[in-house]
Amino acid sequence: MPGTPQTQTEWEQTVARRVMERTRSTLYIALRYLNAPLGALAPTPDPDPQRGLATNGAQLFYGASWALRLYRNNRRYLQRAYLHSLFHCLFRHPWLRGSRDKALWGLACDIAVEQVLDHLGVPSLQRPVGWLRQETYTQLQANCRFLAAGPIYRALADRTAEELDTLQREFFCDSHRLWPQDPQSPQAQMLGRQWEQLGRQTQLSQQQAGTQAGRSNGAEVLAAQLEAARSRRLYRDFLRRFTVLREEPHLDLDEFDLGFYMYGLRTYGNLPLIEPIETRESRKIQELVLVLDTSESTSGELVKAFLRETFSLLRTNGRFFDRCNVVIMQCDDDVRDVAVLHSADDLDRYAASVTLVGGGGTDFRPTFAKIEAMQQQGLLRDLQGILYFTDGKGSYPARPPSCQTAFLFLEDGSAPPPTPPWAIRLVLSPDELMPEPAAAPAIDWQEWELAYLPEL
Repeated sequence: MPGTPQTQTEWEQTVARRVMERTRSTLYIALRYLNAPLGALAPTPDPDPQRGLATNGAQLFYGASWALRLYRNNRRYLQRAYLHSLFHCLFRHPWLRGSRDKALWGLACDIAVEQVLDHLGVPSLQRPVGWLRQETYTQLQANCRFLAAGPIYRALADRTAEELDTLQREFFCDSHRLWPQDPQSPQAQMLGRQWEQLGRQTQLSQQQAGTQAGRSNGAEVLAAQLEAARSRRLYRDFLRRFTVLREEPHLDLDEFDLGFYMYGLRTYGNLPLIEPIETRESRKIQELVLVLDTSESTSGELVKAFLRETFSLLRTNGRFFDRCNVVIMQCDDDVRDVAVLHSADDLDRYAASVTLVGGGGTDFRPTFAKIEAMQQQGLLRDLQGILYFTDGKGSYPARPPSCQTAFLFLEDGSAPPPTPPWAIRLVLSPDELMPEPAAAPAIDWQEWELAYLPEL
């Protein structure tokens, strides 16, 4: 029996699915070190057949009519657009926005991705790099040593609405409408961590590819973007690493038996009968050392901003046990000041009166020697971790400390400084510590994108 004839819509969906599968296969062959992320982002038909590409981090949505039209007119652009959306996920752009302006962040991410694609050196992905695009890269590189989304965002904040509109038309490629509305939600961060792992796998695959992958400058740019994305993480989420599980007393009013209490008062006068104090397990901070690099190369205002943000996060949701130790050290090439805080109120008093001291060079070794001495003296008995806020330009100790240690660097557009193998490395965005209002685009890009399709 002959099969049931397909409608035009069904035919388009069938052929478009084959087109997208073929596009992915072509990318598999051209860029073998991207096999893991390509396999993780499943092409999925969009309910609107006219829409272009959009991803939520788990699926890559495409309009069937759009895909077929583009495949007929410009297959090269379809491959490039596919990879553009994939790189957004690999660089974790949807989950690193924080409190930044959504539209401006999207433009910064597009520029960062297109810059990698323009330098990747894959013939099937090449497009002419016009004057506007090249001039944009040159101007941004004057302010950013490395064109990651964060530094680009800060560089774009001073642009006029007309300039932003021009750049959007030049670098637009895919829709960001499916990016999470709240990047800090648990669901969003879980997906972001999955892509962080995929980025790690891609780095290893790229290294295993050897000289073939490393022949182009673009491969090095891609590796640097992946390394930077791995190191970036929201600070509030990072602090959870240093919490521990402890039992602490608490009063559960639902379990408290008022009858026994009142019976004891009536029968024995001042001797109420109460059940033993209940305890519960809580994940909080017991002991923590915060080290502030006050050397000449570190901005004092950013140091204070980091301290304020840390104190704010520590106070949120009761992250302290009732009894705790938080040691604040100010160091340059030596330990200049030590303060021991025991409560949230101590944090407030310290933040209100802190004066930064130092201004010399940077040497991490005296700080770790001081921490070790405090442990030997019994001043630090259960140290969960050390957070060292620095620019990274200093001498590290040869021997690792006895607890987790993280060096926190500010994102400045360059690759994170090298650290010893025992250290955790985290790159913080200055916007996370000192948010600055960004210029709002004058157009609704989500509506505009439906009518605009750039050509190679």
